[in-house]
Amino acid sequence: MRVKLLSILALVCLQALSAVVQAQAFPQKPIKLIVPFAPGGSTDMVARLLAERMSPILGQSVVVENRAGVGGVLGADAVAKASPDGYTLLMGTVSTHGASPAVYKKIPYDAAKDFEPITNVMSVPSVLTVHPKLPVKNLQEFVALAKASPGKYSYGSPGNGSLGHANVENLLQLAGIKLLHVPYKGGGPALNDALAGQIDALTDNLPSTLPHIQAGRLRPLALLSPQRSKLLPDLPTYKESGYPDLDEGGWFGLLAPAKTPRAVVLKLNEAAHQAMQDPAFKARAETIDGISMANTPEQFGEQIKRALARYQRIAKSANIQID
Repeated sequence: MRVKLLSILALVCLQALSAVVQAQAFPQKPIKLIVPFAPGGSTDMVARLLAERMSPILGQSVVVENRAGVGGVLGADAVAKASPDGYTLLMGTVSTHGASPAVYKKIPYDAAKDFEPITNVMSVPSVLTVHPKLPVKNLQEFVALAKASPGKYSYGSPGNGSLGHANVENLLQLAGIKLLHVPYKGGGPALNDALAGQIDALTDNLPSTLPHIQAGRLRPLALLSPQRSKLLPDLPTYKESGYPDLDEGGWFGLLAPAKTPRAVVLKLNEAAHQAMQDPAFKARAETIDGISMANTPEQFGEQIKRALARYQRIAKSANIQID
């Protein structure tokens, strides 16, 4: 019995030593960072900024690869099924690990079980805007206008079941108003129609809409963020506008496939945090009003659980489900 116990202990020690050696040697080849959305968006922007700063820290290239489709599901699934060795990572979002698992009837991955959280990276606020033709200057006036004519006014989203769709539906429930939902195939087409006045309202990440707000082509009503933006300091948050439940903007975080060695996860966490402290990273983040969300793998895992619970609640109450 004693010999057997010693053998088990020796095996455990060898496994622990192997994990340490593996982490010390990691990485020995380029790392692939999958962005589950098209190039040019906020997720892509954050991923490329992080990859650029992590590469010299790790001594290997971190290469961004875009795999867009189905609200981020295709790219996320590719990482969930990848080898758990730290060489294929995901820039996950509130869509891939909150909204999409809640609204899609069938999804090929388990957002909570099929990934190892590494660290959250950044939160970027989203903003509700309207075309200037609408006679409203703030969220309260817009709600009053919509209540006076239920279903008359429209809003655009990047698609059925998208984060933008879920967030506006949450507002509609809380405000007791009805708007016509116009889903698009991506945020770009929705933004174009908002600028043309084909739809009345739009919710999108602040970096995408900021130039149009500053030029007067769109009028901002409220910011989905726990705090006001330094770029639009006069714009109130949803919470300040009377909707305290709407206080969390979109976030972007680093994940690996489940069963990636703990030592590798911690090494990636350390490298990402070091990259986020780089003055160039901070300066670029400020230009898109990014808020640092650096945390531990455990803390990021809890954020994911909260996002899943929140969007499951929204999807159920708004009856948002996609086959």
